[in-house]
Amino acid sequence: MSESSRRDFLNRTLLAGSAGAALAFGRNREDAAAEDWPTAVGSLSGTRYSALRQINRGNVRDLEVAWTHHTGEKLPGKAGMECTPIVVEGVMYVTSSASRVIALEAATGKPLWRFDPQQDRTPPGYLVNRGVAYWHGRGQDSARRVLLATADGNLFSLDASSGKPLGNFGDDGCVDLRAGMGRDLTGLAYGVTSAPAVFEDLVILGFMDGEGPEPAAPGDIRAFDIHTGKEAWRFHTVPRPGEFGNDTWAPGSWKNRGGANAWGGFSLDAEKGIVFAGLGSAAFDFYGGDRKGENLFANCVLALDARTGKRLWHYQVVRHDLLDHDLPTFPLVVSLRQNGRRIEAVAQVTKTGHVFVLDRATGKPVFGVEERDAPASDVPGEQAWPKQIFPLKPPPFAKQKFTEEDITDISPESHEYVLARFRKHRSGPIFTPPSLEGTIVIPGFHGGATWSGASFDPLSGVLYVSANNLPDLLTLTKEPAGKGYPYGHKGYIQFLDQFGYPAIKPPWGTLNAIDLNRGESRWQKPLGEYAALKARGVPQTGTENFGGCINTAGGLVFIGGTRDEKFRAFDKETGSVLWEQQLASGGYATPCTYAVHGRQYIAIAAGGGGKLETPTGDAFVAFRLPG
Repeated sequence: MSESSRRDFLNRTLLAGSAGAALAFGRNREDAAAEDWPTAVGSLSGTRYSALRQINRGNVRDLEVAWTHHTGEKLPGKAGMECTPIVVEGVMYVTSSASRVIALEAATGKPLWRFDPQQDRTPPGYLVNRGVAYWHGRGQDSARRVLLATADGNLFSLDASSGKPLGNFGDDGCVDLRAGMGRDLTGLAYGVTSAPAVFEDLVILGFMDGEGPEPAAPGDIRAFDIHTGKEAWRFHTVPRPGEFGNDTWAPGSWKNRGGANAWGGFSLDAEKGIVFAGLGSAAFDFYGGDRKGENLFANCVLALDARTGKRLWHYQVVRHDLLDHDLPTFPLVVSLRQNGRRIEAVAQVTKTGHVFVLDRATGKPVFGVEERDAPASDVPGEQAWPKQIFPLKPPPFAKQKFTEEDITDISPESHEYVLARFRKHRSGPIFTPPSLEGTIVIPGFHGGATWSGASFDPLSGVLYVSANNLPDLLTLTKEPAGKGYPYGHKGYIQFLDQFGYPAIKPPWGTLNAIDLNRGESRWQKPLGEYAALKARGVPQTGTENFGGCINTAGGLVFIGGTRDEKFRAFDKETGSVLWEQQLASGGYATPCTYAVHGRQYIAIAAGGGGKLETPTGDAFVAFRLPG
């Protein structure tokens, strides 16, 4: 960095002081500092909304590339970049595909510094990182910190002006998250993939762990002191004896139990000091004969006191999950209007394609729910839960069944091929359990909703969420005696035709607008396309997608995520595509928007790879209007 650039950078970060402190201590900055994108999810509430309106319906078609930054990393396999940049006072902080932190001039993309966490113990497939957090203190500790949590189980506190680890935090700026767990985690997956949450003087982390059938690390939620790195509190997501919820597990089955983890991150009601999470399913994902019961707090929307970690309430959306229908993201903190009355709520999107709207103080469903009979299991030892819960409103945004009428119709050849395979597998409505003969799972393991979650417009009360409609084939396998567990499975297998297209009728990927005030769907549009099918005259099908949306006061929803590697802007009111840009690699991440010197930018990570396994890239790309 040149001396002049360094001076400019330090001046900007000094100016960030009051704004950063406002974020750290919970005051609402969305109106006062709309030019920032201070958290990976846009704001503490997680709504991914921006009050910026310079880019709007009338001019979005004129967007052009402002700058591109190449990280210089293109890792093999499924490694990609799922990072949402954060922007504070003109400085952007991102993570690369190897979880290196890079500070950039947000107006130009010029690099300012880089930090390498050196994750030597982590194979490339686990190097997912969805972003960092920012904190600015006051009083004796006024350091501006960038917080990085990694997939190999480390938490770093970096000086925001230089990228150097802050020595007063943990061991020379690093906390070993594997330490102090009460058991040996050697050989077990344990780390952090989503951006940390920061509340007052705490950094709050959810963890990625094993999904079985082998023993796994715990999925406990943990909070650490921002100054020292010492653990401040821990919430056992699988309750221990004497704790609330332990009786929802068969005796002793809580031990060494993985899953039930907040791997998708957090949202916050900073005014009330509440942190919210959506928890994953309990391990093993597909067999629960050794964990009979409802299995709290797996598959729960969870509200904790952010200062102490004490449970305030929970709401379980799937009981005794057998299909990996975990909550892949946090609930959005929203305010609704019904009959002239303001309702403070949270809105949880699910892999099963539902939106659970819950009272923020109590967890009670706003629109009501109903219990429906769920199919029984014939796997020896299994006890599928007899009833599952469905919200009365809004209607589901993903397909809930797969029958012969739902088989693909993109060509007679595809239909006949899929029909023959369909008849060899068990099929039925949502929650049809795993089997030894093979079960068609819908919604599939990739949703419905995914880790990319949703966004919410606080002015209209409309929630926007991308979804997948792709069935999977799940077959349990009987394991030999002495293996330590009775059943495994043949793998995560998508149900496809002979040409690699999904076995179900399109649309395969959608963008949805849902009015939370009324509990009604506004519109649903296909998201993405296949050029080869378009050339054959097949109507737009949508594609599988990973990467969420943001929405702005300019009347726009921005989203990448699609297999066709395009970045799009939709009209919030109609769902019409107003702009699209072909990216060099897929944008499998949620974008952000911000302003510098009066000009609005939209930025996205174009890293490819990931679960869609398209060619990998290494670019962060920012767009703005010309002039």
